[in-house]
Amino acid sequence: MCALRRSSHAVYDLKYHFVWIPKYRKSILVGEVAEYTQEVFRRIGEEYGFSIDTMDVQEDHVHIFLEASPKHSPAQVAQVLKSISAREIFRQFPWLREQLWGGELWGDGYFVRSVGDQVTADIIRRYIKYQEEQAGQLKLWE
Repeated sequence: MCALRRSSHAVYDLKYHFVWIPKYRKSILVGEVAEYTQEVFRRIGEEYGFSIDTMDVQEDHVHIFLEASPKHSPAQVAQVLKSISAREIFRQFPWLREQLWGGELWGDGYFVRSVGDQVTADIIRRYIKYQEEQAGQLKLWE
């Protein structure tokens, strides 16, 4: 059974799985940078009302599984997370700009999938949590 959320004009259960990469798929999200990146995403989530369920910051990509209200489209969620995190990460680690020739932290695109039921949500949680431990990529859509 899913947990329905309520706002003043809506009842909803909207969950999204987002994936995006640093510009040029550079392997820059390691150590302190990776830890700070997770911290920044959590702060953004709290400020904008995104409930982050599962998150994994790999050296060359990010996975975030979250719940958002219907007032935020998936495109808006990605834009908020990517733009604010880039500003904050560059502020904390200015040397990263030298690693990224164009001065942008994130690649232009992203992957998003909506998640509608518990079985799919469990598969995505498992995929994010165990991705590094698998001997290859777990197939989401078999």
